[in-house]
Amino acid sequence: MGLHQRSLENKTTHKGNVTTFLFLGFNNMAVYNLLLFTLVLIIYMVTICGNLLIIMLVYYSKTLHSPMYFFLSQLSVSDIMLITDIAPNMLHIVLHERTSISFSGCITQYYVFSTTETFECFLLTVMSYDRYLAICSPLHYVSIMKQTLCIQLVLASWIVSCSMTSISTLGLCQLEFCGPNVIDHIFCDFNPLMELSCSDTSRVQMEVTLLCVPVLIFPFLVIVVSYTYIVLTILKISSFSGRLKSFSTCSSHLTVVSIFYGTLAAAYLIPGEGQSQMISKIMSLLYTVFTPFVNPFIYSLRNKEIKDSLKMLYKKKGFLSKTFGKS
Repeated sequence: MGLHQRSLENKTTHKGNVTTFLFLGFNNMAVYNLLLFTLVLIIYMVTICGNLLIIMLVYYSKTLHSPMYFFLSQLSVSDIMLITDIAPNMLHIVLHERTSISFSGCITQYYVFSTTETFECFLLTVMSYDRYLAICSPLHYVSIMKQTLCIQLVLASWIVSCSMTSISTLGLCQLEFCGPNVIDHIFCDFNPLMELSCSDTSRVQMEVTLLCVPVLIFPFLVIVVSYTYIVLTILKISSFSGRLKSFSTCSSHLTVVSIFYGTLAAAYLIPGEGQSQMISKIMSLLYTVFTPFVNPFIYSLRNKEIKDSLKMLYKKKGFLSKTFGKS
């Protein structure tokens, strides 16, 4: 290890508090770093382009001016924020193996990551309620899911997410980090920071555990109840084509929910001693990079209206290019 890296690992203030953290990243996979860098870079670029395309389609296409697609555009905004918070620094870590980050930068990364993940929990819950109304109560859907209510639900989700994340972030800021400053991870997550703290972390861990009830458990239960009613309603439809059409309107959302909660459960619910550090890092890659990457494909490939809007946009672009090319 070089002199510069040693100095980074021992950098403290006059009070003994660590001011800089050092990421180990995928230190055991140095031979694959270039391949991993290329893969993450491609995923990052495709994710940004795919989510921006969905936002643009929802904004410009009149056929997509409905609550479901408004919520989908907000999901794309959240995914862009999440992967932009994680991927650039991850690319630097993979390319240079060991990368330093300031304490304030680490806390900021954790706050943005936690806020976007919390917001996605609430947004997926709102989207499940939207699908419940559309299938189980179609006659009242338009009168209930008005534009003002949609905006209020999204704003409330952002406000509650920022507020709840602030609790755990403030808890982290109050901890002392006076010993090791090497994070054996790929970004500033809660558990790796807890392991580095030299003060009592029981209070902060208790706060985060209690926050899991309104942030994870309650939204998940609402989604389960919503889809229970949706399935029961679909089963009552006499024709097979009718059942298939009704289920297709919520299949994309159900797939995204399964991937989102599945990767979170695999990353956080499996005991730390039951998985290696490398497995933990790979699971973190799944819910911070892979999930935002696949969401646009799930909604676009399985949604006829989005594909039709994309075709219309392509034809319009071709028409405009021909018109202006002639002039």
